[in-house]
Amino acid sequence: MKITIETLVKAKLDTVWDAWNNPDDIKQWNAASDDWHTTRSTVDLRVGGSFLSRMEAKDGSFGFDFEGTYTRIVPHELIEYKMSDGREVTTTFIDTADGVHINSVFDAESENPPEMQRDGWQAILDNFARHAQSLV
Repeated sequence: MKITIETLVKAKLDTVWDAWNNPDDIKQWNAASDDWHTTRSTVDLRVGGSFLSRMEAKDGSFGFDFEGTYTRIVPHELIEYKMSDGREVTTTFIDTADGVHINSVFDAESENPPEMQRDGWQAILDNFARHAQSLV
């Protein structure tokens, strides 16, 4: 099953692309709720390169590595990757007169309901939009 999330970021494409791929920025926006945070991030943005974001509950009760390998990159347009569990993600960045439209399509996992997955990923994308817009 594929799940789609999207948002419009009212910022320039360069700003959006850089904030999406910069480890220091990722640590600022990569959380689905205020009681979580990303404590470490690495990005090797090239086909065959890998990424890792260490996501942890702020109370220290749980954490996990969100990681994968880039399979296709079109600068300022598209990023595809395969997560460590084999699921695939495609994210597009479309420059419009109103800002940058971001669309992500990802393979659902079987552990959590699809609505929960969609809501969590959408919350992270909404955090990203707020962060990128704050850089303007």
